[in-house]
Amino acid sequence: MPSKSEQRSSRPGSRSGFALALAGIVATLAGRALAEGPKITPSGLEVPRYVSLKYAEVNARNGPDEAHQLLWIYHAKGLPVQVVAETREWRRICDPEGGLAWVHKRTTDGRRSAMRVQPTNLPLLSAPKAGAKVSAYLKGHSIAGLDKCEKGWCRLRADGSSGWAKESDIWGADPAVQCHKD
Repeated sequence: MPSKSEQRSSRPGSRSGFALALAGIVATLAGRALAEGPKITPSGLEVPRYVSLKYAEVNARNGPDEAHQLLWIYHAKGLPVQVVAETREWRRICDPEGGLAWVHKRTTDGRRSAMRVQPTNLPLLSAPKAGAKVSAYLKGHSIAGLDKCEKGWCRLRADGSSGWAKESDIWGADPAVQCHKD
């Protein structure tokens, strides 16, 4: 709800109040864009960015150090995760279930992957367009390699098959931050 001063400054006929309110909105949106936009990190890479887990077992910690509490262990080699922060040696990641944890950089791989988080199979199409021929299916809750995304479609590969899926049907392609820091 706007404050009394905001209500007063945005009355019809109050041009200067309207201009000030508009300038405030623009400044707020610009500030948010800067705050939420990609940031350069110690690795020289932007965050947020997607990587995958390199090993079948990866320790997830409460903070960026071996001394921090072990929260859980990931048991999914190739799992897509989004790096949302980093130190020189550690990456704060967001996983497909919304979990936030710190993992050592050596446990991540720059190769991209994606996951079908829904339980239903996902048709992979022969071309990046609705109505294209189905070339394969990605099982529900499965991980696939992600080759590229363009215009809302992503090319996936798994078990010797490949095809296109809508970006919105997989986890690991949306450039927006997927987990918000506490």
